[in-house]
Formats: sequence, C-alpha cells, structure tokens
Amino acid sequence: MSEIRFFPDPVLRQKARPVTAFDASLAQLVRKLEKIMRAQKHGIGIAAPQIGDGRAVALVDVSPRVPGASLIVLVNPRILEQGREILSREGCMSLPDYTADLKRYDSVTARWQSADGREHESKFQGIEAICVQHEIDHLNGVLFLDRVACLKTDMHSRTMNKHSRR
Repeated sequence: MSEIRFFPDPVLRQKARPVTAFDASLAQLVRKLEKIMRAQKHGIGIAAPQIGDGRAVALVDVSPRVPGASLIVLVNPRILEQGREILSREGCMSLPDYTADLKRYDSVTARWQSADGREHESKFQGIEAICVQHEIDHLNGVLFLDRVACLKTDMHSRTMNKHSRR
C-alpha cells in the first residue's frame, strides 16, 4: 500500500511549516521520503506533504534521467531567481494517472538548508529546475494542475500517452 496522498486529499493544499528542529526526526523523514520516492515508477521528486507530513522538506533526484545528478534534500527551500518561461510536460505521484503541459522556468536559483541545517544556494537548470519548482509548489499547497492553462486540452491520461507512443 502506498503512503502517497492522492488528490483531492486536503493535506496537499496546506502550506508546509518551516523546519526548526534539525534532529533525528528530520533525518527519519528524509529517509522515509527517499524510500517512497524511489519506489515510485516516475519518482524524481517528493515533498513531505505528499505523505501527510507538514514540514517544509522536499527531495529531488533526477539521476534516472540526467547522468551525474544526485539526490538533493531541500529543507525550507525558496526560489530567488527564475530564468525564461518554457513549456513543460509534468506528472505527479499525487495524481498518478495524468501528465500535463504547463509553464515553468528553464532555470531557477534556490536557497535551502540541508538536513543538518547548513545553508545552500544553487542554480538549477533543465529538468532539475522543473523538479525543484514542482516540489516547492507542493510545499506551498500548489499542485501542477493549478498551473495548467486549460485542463481540457493540456491534461493527458498516462494510459493514453502509453498507447500513443507505440
């Protein structure tokens, strides 16, 4: 049984609270998030609200798609700068049957803390930037479908996508 919360679970709409305790409980949450993310077919990112935890913690690991990338633990992340807008095709573990076309930024500069409380700042590009934006949205109670211009034309069934690729 999955521990992922699915839309329309109200926890997905709640703004996550900042982490103030960088302790064993936080380390346990990070391990749990990583385990659940890696068990998902398309899992390259996950946010604590997706498993019902209200802390501002997200993980991003695009290494299945980008050689050389690695796991990033984002605690209390925020975006400082954005690049140019692009069209992105995204999916979400909390809406597993759909993907959608939406606008994101091709690069973002973010600041966050690691699980031990150290401050970090980095510029992300491409799919990693898109994933960082997606997970930070989760921490703000925003789902990718909220960013879709037209649900009728821009939402796609994963089943339909699978059949259309043959």
